[in-house]
Amino acid sequence: MKSSGSSDCATSTSWHRDCLQVANKPGPGQISRELCTVDRVAPPRAPRALWHSLRGLTEFRRLLELRAVSQFGDGLFQAGLAGAILFNPERQAEPWQIAAAFAVMFLPYSVLGPFAGALLDRWDRRLVLIGANLGRLVVVLLVGVLLAFGIGDVPILCCALIVNGLTRFVSSGLSASLPDVVPRDQVVTMNSVATAVGALAAFLGADFMLLPRLVVGADDTGAAVVMFIVSLPVAFALWLSVRFGPHVLGPHESKRAIHGSVFYAVSTGWVHGARTVLAVRPVAGTLAGLAAHRMAFGINTLLVLVMVRHTDNPDLTGLGLGTAVVFVAAGGTGQFLATVAAPAVIARFGRYATANGALGFAVAVQLVAISLQMPVLLGCGFLLGAAGQLVKLCADSAMQIDVDDALRGHVFTVQDALFWIAFVLAIAATAAVIPADGRSPGLVAAGAAAYLIGLGLHAAVASPKRG
Repeated sequence: MKSSGSSDCATSTSWHRDCLQVANKPGPGQISRELCTVDRVAPPRAPRALWHSLRGLTEFRRLLELRAVSQFGDGLFQAGLAGAILFNPERQAEPWQIAAAFAVMFLPYSVLGPFAGALLDRWDRRLVLIGANLGRLVVVLLVGVLLAFGIGDVPILCCALIVNGLTRFVSSGLSASLPDVVPRDQVVTMNSVATAVGALAAFLGADFMLLPRLVVGADDTGAAVVMFIVSLPVAFALWLSVRFGPHVLGPHESKRAIHGSVFYAVSTGWVHGARTVLAVRPVAGTLAGLAAHRMAFGINTLLVLVMVRHTDNPDLTGLGLGTAVVFVAAGGTGQFLATVAAPAVIARFGRYATANGALGFAVAVQLVAISLQMPVLLGCGFLLGAAGQLVKLCADSAMQIDVDDALRGHVFTVQDALFWIAFVLAIAATAAVIPADGRSPGLVAAGAAAYLIGLGLHAAVASPKRG
């Protein structure tokens, strides 16, 4: 299989490809590159043809199974942790504590991830997935023990940080490996399939958490039981990781590979990842739009969490958790439907127009939410989930098609860092000004402004007219 960053840009009568020559002055770890930007992708195949394609892609099906099981466990873990910390009658959390919890869980890895991402482009990704899943299993069990003994929030959040970091590492590894197990002209379609399956699995995992919580209770003991249940899909993901052959998932040697010691590769991981992002305009533009979406999503998330926790009629699951789950489910449903539709939409309009349209639509939807009525917020959550997912899939496609395999792991970890840093910073800023009942139209307007800025940056940076 040819490297995805190869300059050999084969043309096809069934789809349109624009080849852009991007010349960069070589610097440390930076190499002149010739990039092929796929603006429009192959039209999506009929379900039967798609099924036949999946049957013929054995390694991709294994990757799909691993993604599904891993994200089911992640959805269950995240929902279980939210129930244990944010919606636990034994552990009351104020807005600033919620923001602090998110910061502890996601910021440290987001800063360190792009350094570690160099390992995805240096070591056999199969071994990285095995090691990360093994680490997840051990720490998830430890979280369950800490909850069972009623230990305070700080040790639990520190362990959750490790679990989330390893989970993000697995997620980045799976995304970076996808182009190594599917034909180049099917990358966008199969990425949509993988994303849809993963999103559905995470949604089912989060919803499944409600069952043991209702059976064993919402206290620390019930939360511990949920964590021990999480260990089952994580152990299964570990077993699925072992099934791949050596080096099947890459990385593969190319002229753009980063050579030198492991220390050099890791210490310069941020540099190589950031340089690659800035050198590939479709990647830089879509990541700017994605960061804007995550900031708006962070604002909306804290608004809803505070509002449901201060309702006069908390639902049966306690402290508004059921309402919060419905909000998350609405966004997840929108993401799933957008993932299914993405190949057809991108084939029809191209990546650039699709991302622009999604961000412009998000501005309008965010403004509709300014009424702060819960039914309206749920509907807006659904639509914003769909819009944000289209932007993310455009970003994924740019990274999988326009970035060389030897640097793809770097770029995916930079995306993951930007993804969570934008989210946490938005929540922290919101926590500083949000009223006690969460009702702040000004914060909703701030989310619309974030989307508008993201639209402007994407339209300017990723424009095909800029050669």
